[in-house]
Amino acid sequence: MAAGTKSLSKTFVWILMGLLMLGLAGFGAVNLSGTVRTVAQVGNESVSVDTYVRELQREIRAIEAQTGQPLQMSQARELGLEQLALSRLTALAALDNEVALLGISIGDENLQEDIVSIPAFQGVNGTFDRETYRFQLEQVGMTDSEFESDLRKESSRTLVQGAVISGVRMPETMTSILTDYIGARRSFTVATVGGDALSEPVAEPTDAQVQTFYDENTDQFTLPRTKRLTYAILSPEMLLDTVEVDDDSLRRLYDQRSAEFQQPERRLVERLNFPNEDAANDAKAQLEVGGTTFERLVQDRELELSDIDLGDVTRDDLGDAADAVFAAEVDAVVGPLPSVFGPALFRINGTLAANNVPFEEAEPALREELASDRARRLIEAQSEDINDMLAGGATLEELAGETEMELGQIDWTRDSAERVAAYDGFRTAAEAVREGDFPEVAFLEDGSIFALRLNEELPQRPEPFESARDRVAEAWRQAETNKALQALANTAVTQLATDGDFAATGLPFRVENGLTRTAFLEDVPASFMADVFAMDPGELRVIGGSGTALIVRLDEVLPPAETDELRQVQQALAAQMDQALAQNIFDAYVRDAQTRARPVIDQQALNAVQSSY
Repeated sequence: MAAGTKSLSKTFVWILMGLLMLGLAGFGAVNLSGTVRTVAQVGNESVSVDTYVRELQREIRAIEAQTGQPLQMSQARELGLEQLALSRLTALAALDNEVALLGISIGDENLQEDIVSIPAFQGVNGTFDRETYRFQLEQVGMTDSEFESDLRKESSRTLVQGAVISGVRMPETMTSILTDYIGARRSFTVATVGGDALSEPVAEPTDAQVQTFYDENTDQFTLPRTKRLTYAILSPEMLLDTVEVDDDSLRRLYDQRSAEFQQPERRLVERLNFPNEDAANDAKAQLEVGGTTFERLVQDRELELSDIDLGDVTRDDLGDAADAVFAAEVDAVVGPLPSVFGPALFRINGTLAANNVPFEEAEPALREELASDRARRLIEAQSEDINDMLAGGATLEELAGETEMELGQIDWTRDSAERVAAYDGFRTAAEAVREGDFPEVAFLEDGSIFALRLNEELPQRPEPFESARDRVAEAWRQAETNKALQALANTAVTQLATDGDFAATGLPFRVENGLTRTAFLEDVPASFMADVFAMDPGELRVIGGSGTALIVRLDEVLPPAETDELRQVQQALAAQMDQALAQNIFDAYVRDAQTRARPVIDQQALNAVQSSY
């Protein structure tokens, strides 16, 4: 118990240090003046302003790390981050108050041992260094006494947590029930009624039928949330005609990449080395008489084919073995031949002809590459001036008139992938832009720059009937086809209920044995296995699909198979539920401690902290 608690304590030390380093990166950006020192009083413990600021910054930076975008305080409030930070700190303070009432604390020796074992506080010789210790704490805005107090509290909380959750076990009955549910099996027969079973296809719908179907199923024909955007863009392709590329630069680039344009003949080769010539000759003899295979020889050397694959090699790569290897046919094994690692057998897997591209052939591609590179540099040089114009109040329309940028508009949704919306950078900016945001220059993956403006944001809405008519008609035909197939399937079920002979129906059918809920079957609805498991033995049921109807008879209900995989699942479930139960018990303990500590929140202090961002 002591050893486990000690290990858990050290784990929390690392977590504490990590959170401090992350949360306080940039600490000092908030300037809170006045006499306010705490935001909450929880029993005999208080939550200081500095602690709240650090926790709130940690939450904000966590979201920024996920989105890659800066987060304003107003957005943090929308996400409830300020309440999340306060709730966590209040819970910790309540637990600290409970620990203090219980009189639990770690001794000075244990505290010292924890501190000196933290690598961040160690010098170049690997031992604790007091100057390093003070420097690291200064970087996160803490004094040594504050850190030691926090670490002492964290270790004490760990002791209490270990005592509360130690030995918690979920009843085995729960694990057995879940394992039986996961591992349960069914055997069934399924016949497919496809579109070819219809004597004639469904007739074309009338205008009235299409309109009625649209009116009754408007939710199937909705347009997603749409942002109508205006953007200005300047791409390297737009400047290619204005960029000059001299012949000397082209020639230099061609010479620098001569290995790409002047490639000698190559072979795709595997090389299997042996300790001596006799072993290599013996292996070759076994290959020649058919006593083994090259793959078996590799396995006998306790190797994988990936271990002996040389890839594509030239004559220079093979040395004295080059002539024999390059003279051999594909799939041939030659040798023994000398190599840097002794005698070896070589298997030839393919040939690559020499590739000699003269300068004249390479010139167009090189010219375009150089021109694009220079165009990107020109765009980068112009980006700051263009950003200054936007900052000075220039509109996107004025940018297009005064610079080489081009103006465009797009009705953007999350599914948009055409033109400029194909770029990740544009999609990120389009998702983030809000009404009233000022346009600013951003870069795309190919070196383009753009700026955009939100003109209007449209919510999810029904698509007008005129533009959706073709899809509505197709959906009507599909629905009517499914109804016709369902009727045919019901007729077949009546016959099967009498004689039980699937072959007599003339429908294609198959028998599936011992499938679990998670089994995958092609050409069935996503809910098919769930429907099968809801059936009783011997029951016949029609399960509708898209363009098919499935007739299912449940033949047998089987218990879980006793396999190693199922036993592993059972063990994993038991561990997961034990952990969940322990966490729930500890959460209940913390909530009870918090209730008895009667937290008092200073809302004015909270408002002061948040407004100082």
